Amino acid sequence: MVMVVAVVVAAAAIVIVVVVVIVVAVVVEIVTVLVVVVVVVVVVVVVVVVVVVVVVVVVVEDVMVMMVVVVVVVVVVVVVVVVVVVVVVATWYKLCFSKWQGAVAVVVVVVVVVVVVVVVVVVVVVIIIVVVEVVVVVGQ
Repeated sequence: MVMVVAVVVAAAAIVIVVVVVIVVAVVVEIVTVLVVVVVVVVVVVVVVVVVVVVVVVVVVEDVMVMMVVVVVVVVVVVVVVVVVVVVVVATWYKLCFSKWQGAVAVVVVVVVVVVVVVVVVVVVVVIIIVVVEVVVVVGQ
């Protein structure tokens, strides 16, 4: 269950990044809309993360679950920050150089890096959870 939650949240984070990047690519000329989109996404993500953490902390008093929640929150926050940076960089690039191709290249590279990082983090978390659960079971 805990692993499922971690993977789902990480997947959601990846989806968020992809959606934002698509929006960036589509809304090439309209900088204001782009900025609004970024702000909305960030607000939504932060609110969701906060709600999830509060609920988990109140409902569950399991150290295992708390670890997962912390990692998931970190992943989501990192993704949000990267998305903002991507949009800002792409917008700045477009405004300064009027070369959207270059901006898109930058965005794609950053997104690939983020996705890889998120996947790695999720895998590591799952491994840690499995190891800890095994140790706890063996210990008992």
